[in-house]
Amino acid sequence: MKYLKVAAGVLNQTPLAWDRNAQSIRAAIQSAKDAGVQLLCLPELCITGYGCEDAFHAAGVWEMAQTILLELLPDTKGIAVSLGLPIPYRGGLFNCACLAVDGEIAGFVGKQNLAGEGLHYEPRWFKEWPNNAAGEIELAGKEYPIGDLMFDVGGIKIGFEICEDAWVLDRPGGELAQHGVDVILNPSASHFAFDKHKVRQRLVLDGSRAFFASYIYANHLGNEAGRAIYDGDAMIASAGELLASGPRLSFVDHSLTVATIDFEATRSDRARSNSFPVAVESTYSNTVEVDFEMATLDEPCEPTNASDWESSDTLKEEEFLRAEALGLFDYLRKSRSRGFIVSLSGGADSSAVATLVARMVELGVGELGIGGFLEKLSYIDAIQDCKDVDSIVKQLLSCVYQSTKNSGPVTLNAAESVAKGLNADFYHIDVDGLVEGYISRVGDAIGRPLTWESDDITLQNIQARARGPSVWMFANIRNALLLATSNRSEAAVGYATMDGDTCGGLSPIAGIDKNFLRQWLRWMESDGPTGGSPAPSLSAVNAQQPTAELRPPDAKQTDEDDLMPYDLLDSIERAAIRDRLAPADCLAVIEREFDQYDRKQLLDWTVKFFRLWCRNQWKRERYAPSFHLDDENLDPKTWCRFPILSGGYERELRELVEKG
Repeated sequence: MKYLKVAAGVLNQTPLAWDRNAQSIRAAIQSAKDAGVQLLCLPELCITGYGCEDAFHAAGVWEMAQTILLELLPDTKGIAVSLGLPIPYRGGLFNCACLAVDGEIAGFVGKQNLAGEGLHYEPRWFKEWPNNAAGEIELAGKEYPIGDLMFDVGGIKIGFEICEDAWVLDRPGGELAQHGVDVILNPSASHFAFDKHKVRQRLVLDGSRAFFASYIYANHLGNEAGRAIYDGDAMIASAGELLASGPRLSFVDHSLTVATIDFEATRSDRARSNSFPVAVESTYSNTVEVDFEMATLDEPCEPTNASDWESSDTLKEEEFLRAEALGLFDYLRKSRSRGFIVSLSGGADSSAVATLVARMVELGVGELGIGGFLEKLSYIDAIQDCKDVDSIVKQLLSCVYQSTKNSGPVTLNAAESVAKGLNADFYHIDVDGLVEGYISRVGDAIGRPLTWESDDITLQNIQARARGPSVWMFANIRNALLLATSNRSEAAVGYATMDGDTCGGLSPIAGIDKNFLRQWLRWMESDGPTGGSPAPSLSAVNAQQPTAELRPPDAKQTDEDDLMPYDLLDSIERAAIRDRLAPADCLAVIEREFDQYDRKQLLDWTVKFFRLWCRNQWKRERYAPSFHLDDENLDPKTWCRFPILSGGYERELRELVEKG
């Protein structure tokens, strides 16, 4: 037997960061060569970065990407590497993978199936490459093949499925397999979502089994462009068996997942199969012959293993923490911010945000070490002499509690306890004078006093808005990033004060529902992540009922009294927005799930949800950027578009109410 050593390389890239991206690619290639790897798959569009958006329309971007490709070719001496970049051809722009072998370009493969829904908008920039089509392009005075290609590199046949190509019914791998493909490379840019790793793993395993081939999958890593987080998924499979699976949600710039494949064994399996169709042609019509003999091994190497936390019994809680931590870390360093500011109310949302920042430091230092962590934030002078996690958190995280006469000792104590437990800086400001000043001035202007009986929303909102200028001042003083603290459940019904609790440059939890956040906070209090520590100071938060604390104390205000039970709200939201059900169907869903309430109450809550949803789209349009975590996201810029002005389901709701 002869074994070929292969690797999937994941990269933490940034759109249009040419030198930085090239540096990461070079480092990954060198690591692969040092490990004796002969075939390396790097992620989709790794030269430009995947999230360039409409910059892909600029010819200067295509030209620079080609320049970087040529600069990288010498690094590929002695190895075969796939590199992703946009390539213009005959008036169209194509998302391509270049196979570079031993310092030379072997050819370019065009992506045949473009991702065009949710976060992905590829058809706006690229054309789909037609199946079986091929041609030639000129680059730096030389002609190279481009198209639906297979490469014969020293007798080993290599083909491509580029990301979305593997998610469609008629996968390109099927035709490649009929022509004897040995290895399929899948350079990808697949955004993080809960449990998505399992879906990708099934595609990889099924592809390797169905196509009698070895399969190498490499994804992007980190918060590349602001909203999408990539988990750095990397897998190598052969004949339906997973050979290696790399660590996910890592803080490193690049990593390799390595395994050895026995391509002769997959050929033998294909030959023994009576059901697999084989093309009668001796070679694939678009096969590119490459004169390079890849070195083989007599024994298989030790494969790369997944992270320890992947086997956690609370995987969603772990994934949430690690995705958020990586997203915050990359956003911090790529925006060159000097830290984070959180308006800490003592409630669940702001406490969750503050906890995520502190655990970002813990997880980052745990993986990179103090030196490696500080090196990645070398532009922040204030932390360079720090010796441990607590001292770094103290410099990077500031929490501000802003009280009015309606604030109580419970939330103040909770806020202080959380900040102290995280070792964050803590400030307490009384903004009641500001609030009363606004109230008296407006009252004088309109000729009457403002009262809770006639001006409830006005009096609630001014307290939230009066806190905005102060907390922005803290952010400006520190050159820090102000984090908004609204969650998805509140975004769905507009239960947030614009320019109040929505203040911030980033809204890290706007993509997650309140019910899960409360569950996650209880998990953090008692357990915490694999290899990390719990946060017992959250007990003061978890003991409370969520409240905006904007009405007088004797009103005993709670969020769920103002709205509806959060678990029920989330259920309606999933049915109405994710599943796109009509109001009557949503009511039927919650009647089955929440039989402890009578139909009249459930009807009222359903009507309330739809009316609040429709009238508050303008608020969702103004939210700070948020992280994408699952297919229930409400971000109108990337996932859930809805008109700002609409009929508001008035006929549907009227008929539903009339029916009773």
